[in-house]
Amino acid sequence: MEIPRNYNAADDLLGGNLKAGRGGKVAYIDDAGQCTFGELADRANRFGNHLRSLGLRMEDRILIAMHDTIDWPVAFLGAIRAGIVPIAVNTLLTPKDYEYMLSDSRAKALLVSPALKGQFEPFLPNLPFLKHVLVPPFADVLSKSSPDLEAAPTTSDDPCFWLYSSGSTGMPKGTVHVHSGMRITAELYAGGVLGLKESDIIFSAAKLFFAYGLGNSLSFPLAVGATTVLMAERPTPDAVFKRLTEKKPTLFFGVPTLYAGMLASPAFPQKENLRLRSCISAGEALPPQIAKSFKEKTGIDILDGIGSTEMLHIFLSNRPGDFRHGTTGKAVPGYELKLVDEQGNAVKQGELGELLIKGPTAANLYWNNRVKSRGTFVGEWTRSGDKYSQDADGYYAYGGRTDDMLKVSGIWVSPAEVEAALVSHEAVLEAAVVGKEDEQKLVKPKAFVVLKPGKQATVEELQAYVKSKLAPYKYPRWIEFAGELPKTATGKIQRFKLRG
Repeated sequence: MEIPRNYNAADDLLGGNLKAGRGGKVAYIDDAGQCTFGELADRANRFGNHLRSLGLRMEDRILIAMHDTIDWPVAFLGAIRAGIVPIAVNTLLTPKDYEYMLSDSRAKALLVSPALKGQFEPFLPNLPFLKHVLVPPFADVLSKSSPDLEAAPTTSDDPCFWLYSSGSTGMPKGTVHVHSGMRITAELYAGGVLGLKESDIIFSAAKLFFAYGLGNSLSFPLAVGATTVLMAERPTPDAVFKRLTEKKPTLFFGVPTLYAGMLASPAFPQKENLRLRSCISAGEALPPQIAKSFKEKTGIDILDGIGSTEMLHIFLSNRPGDFRHGTTGKAVPGYELKLVDEQGNAVKQGELGELLIKGPTAANLYWNNRVKSRGTFVGEWTRSGDKYSQDADGYYAYGGRTDDMLKVSGIWVSPAEVEAALVSHEAVLEAAVVGKEDEQKLVKPKAFVVLKPGKQATVEELQAYVKSKLAPYKYPRWIEFAGELPKTATGKIQRFKLRG
């Protein structure tokens, strides 16, 4: 599709629904109520005007650390419409992570949910660029702001928003996306693969701060005028079942770990209590048994796909009528894929190679990280860091990572970061972390630990210690004590031997 040169993503996604006559249709339903497309546009305009009244200007940045409520799209879209760049961040991180992101991005404003504010307060005085902290609900500031906001004169290639992507060193990278990206992912994947319609009701367990969740709950439904259900709480099976049975969504987006937990729950709803027409999985490879068990319970295939923060959403996917268990499907129309070896040469059919993607939604760059940008965004191609093979019928099967990064419950985890946390314990001399499959064939961190001479520590003690240092999902599910770790002649840990 062609995106005009002069283009503002929020103006398009909000204004398109008003022009289509959907002003009175429900756009969002959250735990506290609902709002129409007309109310969403009104609130977003008011919020954009409030940001401008604070002195924020074109391309200034605001960091959003908020749970999924209607205030989230109001803030995100209001900022973009005003030409201000929102930075959506994971709500499960530690104060150290947040301090780094605020400092790295030089954000002038912080939007933070009340339950998360305590994570930020200790270091806020240390941030010279940060001028404003806003805490929802935003009813007061909206009531005092004008509903008339002229969209900022942005172009399709201007910076629109950032997402932070984890790196193998544990330092997150600010991934800069442009205004055209959200509309294009909605056309290529939501329209071209899912056949999303105005009559659909969408529920995504993946939160808005993920690239995956941002598409599912914001750009996709706004592009077609569908209704979206938001959930602020953690996506446990019971919480998900409540929304599936009460709100009756037609499309559900989850990750394999969640699908496994749902299937293991005795509270799994009866088929007749669901209105689902399609279920989607991304974030990590979907084990075939989970997909087969889900189909037996619901009659619905889970469409497994892969996307990335760098490409904004899913570029490789199974689809209705073109589906194969144990694979990630075929390229989404509009994207090109190739598999290459370490020298950049194409691999033979059936052989593992690194997956490279060519498509119109690639990020511009990593903020303030020229080396990483050049290593990932290579001409028209983006390196995924994932290994795949392709069979004779064109289906792609996941084969692991080219680096040591792990996907845990759909979120990247750096082994080096977990190792550093373990080694900071007074009893630990060395540590190495690798991925291990659990009984559901889902990857979780496993640690090998060498204790200091004369020191003692239990598995439970070390697990609790890591949880106190890092986001809880990063802790090692298994810890094995060892006398020494396998190393190269230069002292580098040989993780491949530990995986075996």
